[in-house]
Amino acid sequence: MGCDIRVLQMEGAKDPDEYIIKYGNARFKKLVDNALSVIEFKVKVLKQNLNLDNTNDKIKFLNEIAKLISKIDNNIEREVYIEKIAKEYGISKEAIYAEVNKLVYSDTKTEKILEKAKPVIKHNENIEQISNTIKRRENTILSMLLIGDQNIFEIIKQNIKVEDFKDSINKKIAIKLYEELEKGNSNINSIIDNLDEEEQSRITEIMADDYEIEDIEKAIDDIMKSYEKEKLTKRKFELVELIEKETDEMKKSDLEKELTNIIIKLSKLK
Repeated sequence: MGCDIRVLQMEGAKDPDEYIIKYGNARFKKLVDNALSVIEFKVKVLKQNLNLDNTNDKIKFLNEIAKLISKIDNNIEREVYIEKIAKEYGISKEAIYAEVNKLVYSDTKTEKILEKAKPVIKHNENIEQISNTIKRRENTILSMLLIGDQNIFEIIKQNIKVEDFKDSINKKIAIKLYEELEKGNSNINSIIDNLDEEEQSRITEIMADDYEIEDIEKAIDDIMKSYEKEKLTKRKFELVELIEKETDEMKKSDLEKELTNIIIKLSKLK
């Protein structure tokens, strides 16, 4: 009905009338001003039954919070609650975003996707040759982008280019996410709505997985190192072949120096 519902918490009296008689109008008005929103009240009640120092309880707390926030339609309101709860209860903001987006997306899309989904025949040989390691690495990057946090996007954008994606479906998704997030559009559900069926199926696959990301910047740094290692390894094998074929001693010496430098760099990346 569009009402702004708040929960007034009162101690020392059985009802407002008794409270005002005992403590006065000014103190009652302060209670009204400090009344909690329904979400804040539910979170407070939930915390009373859990010990956040216990890992299992903290996981349960995060999951229940995500369920509450996922039911909020207004993205700005949702973001405000996530910021407030993360700060107040010492929970990673990114973790809450990830769980909320997973639930929101699952509720609105998964059934439709599963009903429509058909086996995808891959005709492109390049797709088939992409290793599970590379695909998971790219899925991890996309999972971070799907949080819809502009700060996370800025970190990823500075370090990982769309051209770095090798899986064709992942690359198409990345292009659309980069384009929309660059415009300041953080409404992930609206972005997903404009993806084709094959891309939405991949998003479902990504959202269903757990990438265990606790530190976004460290995760991106690890991914960048894996990209760098991959490029250096490829160049190392190229140099070995070139050295074997090279007859000019001067050029051969330069290639050997480059190979040595690459081997040193690779040893530092381990």
